Amino acid sequence: MTMRTGFAEGELCWTDLQTRDVEAAKAFYTEVFGWRYEDLPTPDGRSYAKAFLGEDLVTVLAPQNSPQGTPQESAREPGRWNVYFAVGDAKDLAAELAHSAGRLEFGPEAISDTGVMVFFAPPGGGTTGAWQAGSHFGAARSQEAGALTWAELLTPEPQAAVGFFQQLFGHEVTEYPQDDGGTYTTLMVDGTEVAGIARVPGDAQDTLQPGWQVYFGVSDVAEAVRAAVAAGGVVLIEPEDGEEAGSIATIQDPQGGVFSLLEV
Repeated sequence: MTMRTGFAEGELCWTDLQTRDVEAAKAFYTEVFGWRYEDLPTPDGRSYAKAFLGEDLVTVLAPQNSPQGTPQESAREPGRWNVYFAVGDAKDLAAELAHSAGRLEFGPEAISDTGVMVFFAPPGGGTTGAWQAGSHFGAARSQEAGALTWAELLTPEPQAAVGFFQQLFGHEVTEYPQDDGGTYTTLMVDGTEVAGIARVPGDAQDTLQPGWQVYFGVSDVAEAVRAAVAAGGVVLIEPEDGEEAGSIATIQDPQGGVFSLLEV
């Protein structure tokens, strides 16, 4: 278990789920992770749910907004887990994107006094968040059951994406050769691996799309998979043992949000 009170520039600090049915998502993820929730209103009259492990905030389940902002279009879109990198100045980061191979998608926008949000895409795609902390610094717990344990970007252009993140955040990298001849690259901050970047696996293109894949810890992957299926989820990748990690499985929730389970 890792308790956090802040994050360095370039670390993954936060996740959230954008979903068309927050109440249904709450019920599903309670069965899988045992989260408890506090509901808060959104400016448009809906509500979002803060998810807690004990007294510690770990993520948020929020109502989905389509690019056009209409409820009809939002209802057709699958849920999506977002990741956020900590940044000291969101405005400077957005300006830097104009001189990179990436693309600014949203922001910077202040979210009341909690912080400033930016969304951008690296070359090859994969919507990515950046968060300048205000009163909210990010997830209070990680590396344990029910909390974020890892995230990786699956992309058709891994080398370009690695160079992009090095330019934007100053990440160091470590490269791991793969059996298929490719390379799995980890982004590092102060010698610690914070996220991965890999080519979309050729044998998984029917189940995994380019973008960020989030991993949440569980004490028993097989048990968590059974709970997810009983709650209406679909198994996209059956449990398997990773070479450097515990057992792993990938699930799609009833609203289409895709996430992975990692035994910790």
